[in-house]
Amino acid sequence: MPRGVAADFQVRLAQTDADVQAAQRLRYEVFVQELGGSGAMVDHAAGLEQDRFDPFFDHLLLTDLRNGKLAGVYRVMRADMAARAGGFYSEAEYDLTPLVQSGRKLLELGRSCLDPAYRGGAAMHHLWGALARYVAEHEIEVLFGVASFHGTDTAPLAERLARAGLGVLVSTATDESLSVGCDPNIRRRSGRLDRAGLSALIRDESIRALVDATHPYATEIRDNARAAAA
Repeated sequence: MPRGVAADFQVRLAQTDADVQAAQRLRYEVFVQELGGSGAMVDHAAGLEQDRFDPFFDHLLLTDLRNGKLAGVYRVMRADMAARAGGFYSEAEYDLTPLVQSGRKLLELGRSCLDPAYRGGAAMHHLWGALARYVAEHEIEVLFGVASFHGTDTAPLAERLARAGLGVLVSTATDESLSVGCDPNIRRRSGRLDRAGLSALIRDESIRALVDATHPYATEIRDNARAAAA
């Protein structure tokens, strides 16, 4: 869709396998082809970015009614859905025990992306609006999820999150990446996070975003980047 051309959007929940595959196809274009992501269940032949959790999530689909094109997607999982899946997606990466045992109504967010033609406009606001309605309908109290960013330089990520008014904790394996300015909203720690340490951080309500450069995935990216530059 050309820039500046207004679109009439509709957001709905995926109802069929074909709907979910359409979301997976857009995710493949963005996360695999554009951003270089991978995964054990990625189907390169069919062009689908998928994982074992997809059948348990609700998938929000943003469609441009002018042309029927899928413009964006979001997937969300409530606690009852996570129970059927054997846990939240994020629990494969982090210990969420404090959240799960909090008694509050949880919603995990993930796999949010837009077709490049719809970025910088109203499309994301329509997705967020639909998400807000979903949250209200299910009386959700806590939203959470994990997200990946380009590169392993923590400074620009932390500073951007801090400018949004979030309390940010930057966690790095060593002191090498701790020079992230003097914003009072940014706290720093060095050393790899273990599950017990993360559990304590989850209980700290002053921390709204964790930039974790100690995660094995971040370490793999950093090592690959250094090898490519050598």
